[in-house]
Amino acid sequence: MEHGYVHVEKKGHGPAVVLLHGWGQNLYMMKFLQDHLQNQFTVFNLDLPGFGKSEEPLHCWSVDEYAQFLHCLLEEEGVKNPILIAHSFGARIAICYAARYPCKKLILTGAAGLLPKRGITYYLKVSMYKLCKKLSINLTMGSEDYQKASSVMRGVLVKAVNENLESLLPRIRCDTLLVWGEKDEQTPLWMGKRMEQLLPHASLIVFKKEGHFAYFYQSLRFQRIVDAFLEGEV
Repeated sequence: MEHGYVHVEKKGHGPAVVLLHGWGQNLYMMKFLQDHLQNQFTVFNLDLPGFGKSEEPLHCWSVDEYAQFLHCLLEEEGVKNPILIAHSFGARIAICYAARYPCKKLILTGAAGLLPKRGITYYLKVSMYKLCKKLSINLTMGSEDYQKASSVMRGVLVKAVNENLESLLPRIRCDTLLVWGEKDEQTPLWMGKRMEQLLPHASLIVFKKEGHFAYFYQSLRFQRIVDAFLEGEV
């Protein structure tokens, strides 16, 4: 799959582990985990296309196109049946990848991929935005992530947030660990519980009083959980 420069850090020896960060982040967010796992695994930590030091996609990729990109990248490295560890937007990619290609194990934390429950306020805002656009009135709308993004990455974000990956979950056959923050506002806990129901071989662990970046702020605890889940894979 054609793409620009991708910044990848590869460390260690052993079975392949791939780390996928969330939207607006970069490989730094997973560096603690790479440093921890590299003694037993070959760990690939990358800036996803459009983030960090990696170039943007050549057009507005869908999540599935990110998954195809990842497959091509791993094929070039001779990697089959990887272990994927992913957060938020990265988890969207991991879900698409695992539904399409073989995976040894999957760890998803604060995973995006389900459509949020939207109330009347959301639809009123959308209607107002469409009206103002029709009347040629400039109105700034959209999340902070949307406002900060380039035109290509805005397109990627819009595609991603409007795509429901629920139907892919039953197709994922590998053992899956879900780690969630109890107070996650970006991907609420009900999403983790729903994923646990739909994934054939999944378990959910909840970090009390933590939010969307629970894995990062509770990094030592997260490492211990990852170690336990990956025991026997070396």
